Amino acid sequence: MSDISVGRQRIDSSKRTWLIASGCAGAVGGVATAIPFVSTFQPSEKAKAAGAPVEVDIGGLQPGEKMTVEWRGKPVWILKRTPAQIAQLPKLDGQLADPQSKRNPDEFTPEYARNENRSIKPEVLVVVGICTHLGCSPTDKFQAGPQPSLPDDWEGGFLCPCHGSTFDLAGRVFKNKPAPDNLPVPPHMYLSDTRLLIGEDKKA
Repeated sequence: MSDISVGRQRIDSSKRTWLIASGCAGAVGGVATAIPFVSTFQPSEKAKAAGAPVEVDIGGLQPGEKMTVEWRGKPVWILKRTPAQIAQLPKLDGQLADPQSKRNPDEFTPEYARNENRSIKPEVLVVVGICTHLGCSPTDKFQAGPQPSLPDDWEGGFLCPCHGSTFDLAGRVFKNKPAPDNLPVPPHMYLSDTRLLIGEDKKA
């Protein structure tokens, strides 16, 4: 084989290697640009912090269970109440500071939640889990009966450990407690029987 033929083979081989490498780099670049493009369809962290709605699947939530999601940097509690818990709510009205959610309704209770259950569906409570006193986060005290820092006739609810404010399972504050208002109900709506949108409702 002549020196010229050998030289051509080396050049062709080099070209082939360069073309393959360029093609691979282009493919990787294409994938790299596609990922940010697809991600633009999802709310950014900045948008979430500014109050972008949050979609939640509650299909797996069982009666008596609670889940927490974040909206506007705040914890939002979603509690699926049992029939017994729902039945107990009207019996507590006399012990509550604002049983009908009439205090500052525009700030704390949307019109569709101004009822005994403070909810769209009786079994599902949606509230911001921040005490209206000094912004602490109450703890779950769903078990009924005497317990430390709770009355002997406790029927279940939430206790703020900071200054002792107590709330029932509709997020309504009991009388003579530091918290001035019920737990806030955020704007929300049902997209389906099992999907909630927190941060937006039909009127928004």
